[in-house]
Amino acid sequence: MTNDRPLTNAGDFPPEVLKLFDQYVHNVIDRRGFLEGAARFAVGGLTAAGLLEALSPRFAEAQQVAPNDPGLKAEKVEFPSPHGYGTARGYLVHPAAQAKTGTKTATKTAGSRPTILVIHENRGLNPHIEDIARRLALEGFVAFAPDALFPLGGYPGDEDQARALFAKLDQSKTQEDFLAAAGFARTRPGSNGKLGVVGFCYGGGIANLLATRVPDLGGAVPFYGIAPPLDQVKAIKAPLLLHFADHDDRINASWPPYETALEAAHLKYEAFKYPGTEHGFNNDTTPRYDPAAAKLAWQRTIAFFGRTLRG
Repeated sequence: MTNDRPLTNAGDFPPEVLKLFDQYVHNVIDRRGFLEGAARFAVGGLTAAGLLEALSPRFAEAQQVAPNDPGLKAEKVEFPSPHGYGTARGYLVHPAAQAKTGTKTATKTAGSRPTILVIHENRGLNPHIEDIARRLALEGFVAFAPDALFPLGGYPGDEDQARALFAKLDQSKTQEDFLAAAGFARTRPGSNGKLGVVGFCYGGGIANLLATRVPDLGGAVPFYGIAPPLDQVKAIKAPLLLHFADHDDRINASWPPYETALEAAHLKYEAFKYPGTEHGFNNDTTPRYDPAAAKLAWQRTIAFFGRTLRG
């Protein structure tokens, strides 16, 4: 590793640094722990802090769909929280009338589009997840992305602060808020009541969990998400499309018993592992992004929702 060129993809970093970053992102170690661990890989004038900076998200550079895209209507909306917070909040996006989508022109009338719940990583509703919601809306879906951090003030605009806040959430209450979001989203004007869910990392785990809790869910797509409680797998009714990174021991360890439970319950699923990829390979704001794998996974995801929600 040298510092004579930008560190722009996962292959530019030693595997040990990527593992340290994964531990840091998931609150296994703190910032100091990352910097101390990465210090021995800081060579040629590149510091441990420089490595962390290179791996951190660049939201503006990765944005694919502008918030004011004329083909979309996007807004922050609140919905009832079942746990005394009063309300929770999310980002709702749907195609404007006659909006040109990613694959065709959306000519269906309001009230005829399926809805996809978009579940964020463990940093709350950051700009990347908002962009994902807009991408789905350009494909002709209504997209709703709740912010689990809303009870604590919402996404704070800083990833480190967001992770710190996230650790303070009562996950049992947060999971109920996601269930409430599912019920809210499918009854909004512009939705035809059909609901799917896609989630990333933490959100992938929530997508798996919602599949066990929403009997009439149309389909679930967890990206590198932890398995749900195995004794609840038999409650799943929705088809699943599961995406896994190649180098992701923490998440992948939960897959074999999950697959066994899916097979035992005779459930419909497809699972793909993308060779050479790192956890977070779909997130195009960091060097762990793998363009080829992300493109293929996204194509499969859109096709899956086309089959399961549009029929």
